[in-house]
Amino acid sequence: MCRKTHTATLTPAGLAVDGVEIGAAKIIVMARPSTKMATCPECGAVSGRIHSRYRRRLVDLPAHGRIVEINVETRRFRCVGTGCRRRIFVQRLGDAVALPSARRTARMDGIVHRLGLALGGRPGHNLASRLAIPVSKDTLLRTVRRRTARPRDPLRAVGIDDWAWRKGCQYGTVICDLKRRRIVALLPDRASGTSAAWLRGHPSIEFIARDRGASYGDAASKGAPQALQIADRWHLFENASASFLDVVRQNMHAIRKSSATDNIDPTLLSCAERKRWENFQHRKKTVDAVLRLLEQRTPLKQITRRLSLARQTVRRIARGGGLEVFRSRVSILEPYAETLDALWTGGCRNGAELWRRLRIQGFQGSLRVVAEWATRRRLDESSNLAGRVRKTPSARKIARLMTIERDQVPRDQASMMAKIAHDVPQLLEARDLVDRFHEIMRQQKAADLDPWIAAAIDSPLSSFAKGIIADRDAVQAAIIQLWSNGQTEGQITKLKLVKRQMYGRAKIDLLEARLIGAA
Repeated sequence: MCRKTHTATLTPAGLAVDGVEIGAAKIIVMARPSTKMATCPECGAVSGRIHSRYRRRLVDLPAHGRIVEINVETRRFRCVGTGCRRRIFVQRLGDAVALPSARRTARMDGIVHRLGLALGGRPGHNLASRLAIPVSKDTLLRTVRRRTARPRDPLRAVGIDDWAWRKGCQYGTVICDLKRRRIVALLPDRASGTSAAWLRGHPSIEFIARDRGASYGDAASKGAPQALQIADRWHLFENASASFLDVVRQNMHAIRKSSATDNIDPTLLSCAERKRWENFQHRKKTVDAVLRLLEQRTPLKQITRRLSLARQTVRRIARGGGLEVFRSRVSILEPYAETLDALWTGGCRNGAELWRRLRIQGFQGSLRVVAEWATRRRLDESSNLAGRVRKTPSARKIARLMTIERDQVPRDQASMMAKIAHDVPQLLEARDLVDRFHEIMRQQKAADLDPWIAAAIDSPLSSFAKGIIADRDAVQAAIIQLWSNGQTEGQITKLKLVKRQMYGRAKIDLLEARLIGAA
């Protein structure tokens, strides 16, 4: 059954419709307040004495691809209150219709606010123009700023971490409510004093999840001494793995001797590797000269001056680096290593064909990279000589093969890894300690932390163990407590999205408006 819709249902409650004009691009609704009395905003007296009338234009929600404009005949009243300083006042339409001096209805203003929160200025303006909503990019941002509402609920558990205004140059601080899963504050820097001042204003905080940096630990101690500090578990795992990688790098000289990389037949090298081999011969003379001076206990400063080398270069050689025949870099082929192995095992041995198949899966590299990989693989398989080339894997690759990939070591590298493990026992000791630490974290075995520290303090992982001792209470809490800084990292990802959406030019108040006021 079809019913005739009353025109009053198309306008916000509190307005009476007098007429509607439908144009090609705009619909104009003539309306007036439904009440005949008004309340004085100064003294609160109710008055019915009309002084004059005027027209007020409000933009409402669009209809059928047309802009809707409500022309409201608003009245001015005379105040009847005795002694009231305001003699004439304007009739308020009510917050449900429109705010004072607003040019949009309340429901339209809510849509504009949501567009600004979701898209920002220019993208929001582009979408609004398609939806027949007349609003500029500056108006969108002003609306977002104006309607910012800071949370006032008491905080119990917070996560604190840094985020990059400009990576490597300027950083800020983000503070997240871990219980309600929302950002509660953005600070302009990551200085200890700034964070401590904010924490002092929130004495209800009981738990602070943070990374292992000294800045936030000091801020939590000064600003919220009553709170329990919790070290970030992901950073603990990452620090343990990074410490093992450092051990591998420090023993690269022994690893190269174990893998006998120096016994290389240049006739078995590809063209690119032959050039690297020639460069290595020149570089080896410098490294040998540095090592001879180091054996004579010559200070690094004197070695730098005598050989005209950079101090960082001398320090790297002293720590076991700088004598790699084929300098290992992160290859663009690494994400496609399993695919390449499968294709090669399946019989596809042509470099161009391998490259074409990788392109289908999204590979962006050149044909030369894949062809060089195919040449290297073909030489390795075809050579049966005793002195054939064996490229020592990078320190990162060795660390990965000894830890997370220890059960998946390729057949052609298994013997080399077994020989390295036999000749460099420090690696096995460090790996076992890292495994024990990971087990303590995963199984929440807080009682095993002190025995682990005692075992690690005199091992190759002594530096990492000293860091655990310095931050022991926070590490102990990370093992026991349920709170984690992981969701703070997720909020930082959201913050980066919003910042880049505004081309990195948003001020901190606008970032707060879009992130804190959006909840």
